[in-house]
Amino acid sequence: MFTGIIEEIGTVQAVRKNAASLALTVQAHKVLADMQEGDSIAVNGICLTVTSFSAESFTADVMHETLLYTTFARLHSGSPVNLERAMQANGRFGGHIVAGHIDGTGTILAVQKDDNAVWYTIRAGKDIMHYIVKKGSVAVDGISLTVAETADNRFQVSIIPYTAACTTLGLCRVGDTVNLETDCMGKYIEKLLQTPAPQNGVTQAYLEKFGF
Repeated sequence: MFTGIIEEIGTVQAVRKNAASLALTVQAHKVLADMQEGDSIAVNGICLTVTSFSAESFTADVMHETLLYTTFARLHSGSPVNLERAMQANGRFGGHIVAGHIDGTGTILAVQKDDNAVWYTIRAGKDIMHYIVKKGSVAVDGISLTVAETADNRFQVSIIPYTAACTTLGLCRVGDTVNLETDCMGKYIEKLLQTPAPQNGVTQAYLEKFGF
């Protein structure tokens, strides 16, 4: 689990492509400090497993399913990426619950300066917009952000200078594609409301006892 608070911007060092997958090597500094093989790390919001690492970089495999739903197919040597290690149990929860499981991608429609802030208007499909609500949370390329406004097929977020300088969002331009993960709490609540509770033996006996 992650929080959407980016620790550093890494640089893609190599992309080794297979038929329908790839191995990604990322140059980094801070996130390597306590890294172990098998660790989870979010790269542009996508939870990956570290398969190997050195003093200057780490490598992770990217499967076909991930390529279909994310921007990873567009990565190349030199691409900047947002990096965040998995949340520690004794750490501060600075953003929101981010699973690293991308729902899909969005396209930046507008970038507007507003004094010290920058507004981004992002277009997304109906399946994603269904879970995006005003003043709710959304992860954009792994960055925990607050939704300011929504419309039928787009939403707006605003970032401060610190976020622009410390994440890749400050480098994004109109037409760029970003990874989106909606707030998972909404999905769980919807699922529970739509699915009848299982009627196992204990539950059924309890219901019958009280005349249900």
